[in-house]
Amino acid sequence: MSYKQYNSLLHQMTQTTPTRLWNDSCSIEELTTSIETNGAVGATCNPVIVLTVLKKEWNLWKDRIPQLCNEMPRATEEQIAWKVVEELSQKAAALLMPAFERERGRFGRLSIQTNPKFYRNAEAIVEQAVHFSQLAPNIIVKIPVTAAGIEAIEEATYRGVSINATVCFTLPQAIAVAEAVERGFKRREKEKKEIDHMGPVCTLMVGRLDDWLRVVAEKEGIIANPWIFDWAGIAVMKKAYRIYQEREYRLPLLSAAFRSHLHWSEFIGGNVVISPPFEWQKRCNGSDINVESRIDKPVDSVIIEELVSKFTDFRRAFYEDGMAIQEFDEYGATRRTLRQFCKATDDMTVLIRDVLIPNPDMK
Repeated sequence: MSYKQYNSLLHQMTQTTPTRLWNDSCSIEELTTSIETNGAVGATCNPVIVLTVLKKEWNLWKDRIPQLCNEMPRATEEQIAWKVVEELSQKAAALLMPAFERERGRFGRLSIQTNPKFYRNAEAIVEQAVHFSQLAPNIIVKIPVTAAGIEAIEEATYRGVSINATVCFTLPQAIAVAEAVERGFKRREKEKKEIDHMGPVCTLMVGRLDDWLRVVAEKEGIIANPWIFDWAGIAVMKKAYRIYQEREYRLPLLSAAFRSHLHWSEFIGGNVVISPPFEWQKRCNGSDINVESRIDKPVDSVIIEELVSKFTDFRRAFYEDGMAIQEFDEYGATRRTLRQFCKATDDMTVLIRDVLIPNPDMK
């Protein structure tokens, strides 16, 4: 063990509690450090992350992208962009193979996101998920928790794809994901197909729920104690965790969309995954927070009561019957996130266009 590992709070967490760490980026440099220093056993990739990584590690891609353009002479700009996503994901997946072999497939996976523009089309999602799952043995595929996404999660699971549910903020979504995975598992088991080495997870984007309720407060002129917003996603995550444990769902929850150290420290001790960006990992390691189990510590009932009484969208997120599957697509946090992911996909295409058709007006 290196000196850095010995002094890493996140490494201490991964070694002394059931809580696992993923790196919320497929950056080769960041992921390498996260594995070696903090004990990371997973990483994630989506259009927003890809854009950030390409800009940060452009020296690694400035020659490869023109090569891809030449190798794919009939491809659209978007097809080339997704080829870049695939290659970036494969490079990151290779770093995680030792953990994948050690964990026998349960962890050690690189998470790659299906095209967010497919959010209404289960068949297109499944087709791309199956394709992505063949890029490397340790790929896990992100599928949005929309109405079509729930259908796709079951079918992809049945086909042997390990899924990572994303664009997910609420208890009804988390339960719908778990039930869809269970249905997929049972279909495989009925046909004597293997599931032991599959590693699905359900992500709750805890910080994005907090963000959305702040937006609602501004839009609707709601006066609330400012600190309650920091606990909305945590309350949903803890409640979902308790239900997952009670019902023995066969996939863990993952906490993403960090906004404060609470999105790490409040989940320590749970059989969950935390996925902070690399910069947040450095901040957590540099903090004076004790690595102790807090997953079973309830959120203050006064905070819950204020959130429930003032925010319809918190009630929709916090109660199991808060939303039907058909309502997932219209939830505010879902719409905001899908729009961001779709825009990032368009921005990836523009990046490829700048290589294929350089702007003649620029020096």
